[in-house]
Amino acid sequence: MITFERLWLTMREKGISQYKLIHDYQISSGQLDRLRKNEYVSTHTLDRLCTILDCNLEDIAQHHKT
Repeated sequence: MITFERLWLTMREKGISQYKLIHDYQISSGQLDRLRKNEYVSTHTLDRLCTILDCNLEDIAQHHKT
């Protein structure tokens, strides 16, 4: 299972809020909702978040063995 707890920590560290993602970077509230619920998001969205946050994938997502 892939989880996105690290995303929220990285956002806090970088000073980027959900509001800023929605209004400045056009990340949809639906995408953010899916990330909060650890649901499916596209690799395109993950790539955009890494670019926006200037980070690596492992800074926003983590794989957990089930």
